[in-house]
Amino acid sequence: MTKKELRKKYKELRNDLSFDAIEDLSLQIANQALKLPIWNFENYHIFLTIHEHKEVQTDYLLHILNGKDKNVIVSKSDFETRTMNHVLLTDNVTIKKNEWNIPEPQNGFSVADNQIDVVFVPLLAYDIIGNRVGYGKGFYDLFLSKCKPNVVKIGLSFFNPEPVISNVFSEDIRLDYCITPTNTIKF
Repeated sequence: MTKKELRKKYKELRNDLSFDAIEDLSLQIANQALKLPIWNFENYHIFLTIHEHKEVQTDYLLHILNGKDKNVIVSKSDFETRTMNHVLLTDNVTIKKNEWNIPEPQNGFSVADNQIDVVFVPLLAYDIIGNRVGYGKGFYDLFLSKCKPNVVKIGLSFFNPEPVISNVFSEDIRLDYCITPTNTIKF
């Protein structure tokens, strides 16, 4: 299937999930994350959930990261340049939804792309070799291309992989792992 077809399919599948199911599945994903060999790093980038899009709830992962005393980094999107500006998430950071309902930091200490060790990546779909389908704006591919070469890229999904995404581009950056409620796939 093409990226466009997969976006439509997985938006519909997510839309069919109840908010209670999303909470339960998101907790299972966070528990699966604990099994990964990623907890010796220092700087973890995480996306803040867009509830209206029925994304994986990252609050559980945030609790794990805070409990392990890790540096948590969140981003604000610049839609003109399609870039993301990263800040260290502290108690003093104010989070506010933008016009697309994306929760974003309004202040905070800047963090460079190359300082990030692990990135939890939002997605709509992915395939068996780690290609992902996002919302189609290219923010994460551009961001990941600026990270250090060994940054660990982890997708979070309620669903299993597709066999293949038919229209992958050379700029698309593959995941290292994808966590589902019942499994973690290493690519």
